[in-house]
Amino acid sequence: MADTIYDVVVLGGGPAGYTCAIRASQYGLKAALIDANDRLGGTCLLWGCIPTKAMLFSAELWDHLKHADRYGIEVAAPKLNWKGVLARKDDVITRHTKGLDFLMKKNKINAIKGYGRLTGAAKDGIHTVEVKQADGKIETIKAKKVVLATGSDARMLPGYKADDTVLTNYEILKIDEMPKSLIVIGSGAVGVEFASIFKSFGADVTILEMLPRVVPVEDEDISKELLRLYKKRGIDVNLSIKDTKIEKNKQGALVSWTDSNGKPQSKQAEKVLVAVGRAPRTYDIGLDKTNIKTDRNFIMTNEWMETTEPGVYAIGDIVGGLPQLAHVGGMAGLVVAAKMAGKYARPINRLRIPGCTYTDPQIASVGLTEAQAKEKGFQVKIGKFPFVGNSKATIVDAHDGFIKVVSDAKYGEILGVHIIGPYATEIIAEAVTAIELEATVEEMMFTIHAHPTVAEALLDAFSSVEGLAVNV
Repeated sequence: MADTIYDVVVLGGGPAGYTCAIRASQYGLKAALIDANDRLGGTCLLWGCIPTKAMLFSAELWDHLKHADRYGIEVAAPKLNWKGVLARKDDVITRHTKGLDFLMKKNKINAIKGYGRLTGAAKDGIHTVEVKQADGKIETIKAKKVVLATGSDARMLPGYKADDTVLTNYEILKIDEMPKSLIVIGSGAVGVEFASIFKSFGADVTILEMLPRVVPVEDEDISKELLRLYKKRGIDVNLSIKDTKIEKNKQGALVSWTDSNGKPQSKQAEKVLVAVGRAPRTYDIGLDKTNIKTDRNFIMTNEWMETTEPGVYAIGDIVGGLPQLAHVGGMAGLVVAAKMAGKYARPINRLRIPGCTYTDPQIASVGLTEAQAKEKGFQVKIGKFPFVGNSKATIVDAHDGFIKVVSDAKYGEILGVHIIGPYATEIIAEAVTAIELEATVEEMMFTIHAHPTVAEALLDAFSSVEGLAVNV
């Protein structure tokens, strides 16, 4: 293997890395994939996107079972089996890790287990990567191109370490018993998703957020609606807090903070989830031996994901300027593979990336928020359609929420679409496509949608921009 020179070697086996390796192989490039975990899939498959969504689906079923009589079904005292919830989550992970192993073999990708590091700049056009294996042995891999896709780690509050009481998204997926109470610090996607899961399963849930609104990257109307609905569900949401402290005790932990009025507050809980963002995993991968530029430990790239070290690319959560989303990393991998193979490629457009939060209700968005559009100088025209006017939403018993369309009043260009409600994370795909193809409100108003579907709420939402929604 030491004599083998690959066309590309990818460091990291998450969605960005394995997608890049597979597409590179499909283009005829000889590829190797290095990953230190015992299974491929990265944080997304092993500890993030996939397991949390599996648990959210179990929580959704549990919510329906609690009032099954509403649907004409009699259920005799359903009982939550927490170990069963975890087992089902693990089964989903296992199926897909096996699927990735199959794809590596199918595409003739050499999957190497170990910790990879750059050794410096290329010599005679060839890069060298050292791989430290579990037994301590060092293997040398040579390649014409190197793609860094090493992912990210959960951030922790300064002065604290994750354990069996103070948790990150990693530890919370392994707790043996369903906690009776949970305090979530942070209200981004990770925080509000776990808050939704554990509230559905019966825990007393509290959210602490230092900013003035929940899901702060979303349109302000979406934040207001989620806050209203979480309070309706009985989730205690505290905004604009500061000076958070955690004191562990026999019952779990006492969390104290200063509220928005400057008054000290505290609450006891069995578990505390810290969900305050993710840090790029760029330490100890040999960056110091290269000319790669970083900003706050994120790797800086050009539009083609090329670093400042010739022949080295970076994709996924380690890249500065792009959201840390699995589908962004995956698309970056496709772009890089095409670029390396000399095939057609198109850079990622920051304004055409869908963001999805799998809470109850779901949140999805793409493009500019209303505030961002106004800041950019657009003459903004807004349309909003509530799901209460959608027949399928009635059928699935999910009336809460709405679709908001942000458009340019002058030309009718769709600038952004923001959804909170049933199947939001699925139907956002239409809005992404519309913006990608630069569709206008008028064109979408005359695009036929099947009935009854939740997706046809988009037809009314686009029509509402002109005050012509039919079902409200």
